[in-house]
Amino acid sequence: MSTEVVMPQMGESIAEGTITRWLKKVGDQVERDEPLFEISTDKVDAEIPSPAAGVLSQVFYNEGDTVEVNKVVAVLNGSDGATAAAPAPAVEQSPAPAQSAPATPPIPAPPGPTAVAAPPVPSMETVVQAAATEGRSYDYDRPGAVEDAQQKLQAEMSAEELRKTKSSPLVRNIAKEHGIDISRLEGTGMSGRVTKNDIMSFIESGAALSPQQAMQPQAKAPSAPAPATPIQFPVPAPVQPGTGDQVEQMSVMRKKIAEHMTLSQRTSAHVTTVYEVDMTRIVKLRDQYKGSFFQNVGTKLTYMPFIFQALTTAIRQFPIVNAQVSGDQIIYKREINLGMAVALDWGLIVPVIKRADELSIAGLARAANDLADRARTKQLKPDDVAGGTFTVTNPGVFGGLFGTPIINQPQVAILGVGAIVKRPKVVTNDEGDDYIAIRHMAYFALTFDHRIIDGSDAEKFLGYLKQLLEAGQFTI
Repeated sequence: MSTEVVMPQMGESIAEGTITRWLKKVGDQVERDEPLFEISTDKVDAEIPSPAAGVLSQVFYNEGDTVEVNKVVAVLNGSDGATAAAPAPAVEQSPAPAQSAPATPPIPAPPGPTAVAAPPVPSMETVVQAAATEGRSYDYDRPGAVEDAQQKLQAEMSAEELRKTKSSPLVRNIAKEHGIDISRLEGTGMSGRVTKNDIMSFIESGAALSPQQAMQPQAKAPSAPAPATPIQFPVPAPVQPGTGDQVEQMSVMRKKIAEHMTLSQRTSAHVTTVYEVDMTRIVKLRDQYKGSFFQNVGTKLTYMPFIFQALTTAIRQFPIVNAQVSGDQIIYKREINLGMAVALDWGLIVPVIKRADELSIAGLARAANDLADRARTKQLKPDDVAGGTFTVTNPGVFGGLFGTPIINQPQVAILGVGAIVKRPKVVTNDEGDDYIAIRHMAYFALTFDHRIIDGSDAEKFLGYLKQLLEAGQFTI
């Protein structure tokens, strides 16, 4: 018995995945749930387990190929040795010779992508209006003419709906931000899907309408359309490699990181402010409890859970840093979902601690360590990286004192945590006397979106966070 292996749908908005690596080769024995191949999607990189035990008999796509969800990518043979037919490519058929052998029954095609629900059959009135608008002519007295017209209009509506539903939420958000009607774009993705590259190329071409123009009804055939004000972005000149240079193709994840960072710089007005925080009490608290914490909770205690908990308290005090921008509206998010940047050997990913303000120090430690471990072993699910409202990045783990992090869209602020190091500091005692002491110090850098966050609010927020951490009032 054979088993078909399909490209899984790693989330509701995921329409395709790129095969980045085959972990088995044709002829290998594979056990059920054993990692079979790795994929990269708009959301996560993941290892895909085998759906059954057997021998990998056929592989239909190579590493680097992008495949629609639910398409067959490989076949496993069970104990009976039966094989499944490969997906038949679309080939123009030539007329058969007069004395050719009997035709072989057609091979059933593998299951395709999840179908998109077709719109209802348009009414006769709708058909007539559409025909008049497009200048079409139908002989409505001919038998079946009405049905033909309805089916043609329904097919066009289906294609339109498919294109919209095949666009990811990120693409739709970009389109909304720039006042672009996605249905007017020619998508290069699977089934006409408009990809991030498509919409960014459209914007860079200067063809995007302003939000005010996009709100106006578009005539089917305007006689003299007013040219839209072009949005010009400098395009770097192509670089030619020199003798001895090594050229490496960007991975799927690296291309997504590049696109996301560039988009964020174009979207938000980035400003960074830096505070020096005395972490001495946090260091002592962690040193005091880290041994018993591991025994009681089953995970290691780092500095990050203390920072996360202080952050959620400060965010409740200054909710503007937990907001998002939608056109000319500010959306204050009810939940506090902390994204935590995790460095990988092959890139960077930001899993999310959901409802972080509801978790204790132990709960935050469990969630953070679990997400980091699963990120490094490619076990994250799309939901694990979705819904973030504020992000924390920790360059200090590599020794960095501070940086100016880029905002993780569509959020409006990100905190960079620098290395905790011993430094001499002037300390004032209760009697008002000053003295030099060795303290554990760290720089905290807050990058915020100046479109909606004033500098005074950013300073108050970071100052309040500093106050909470230096007080060291945490329950473990």
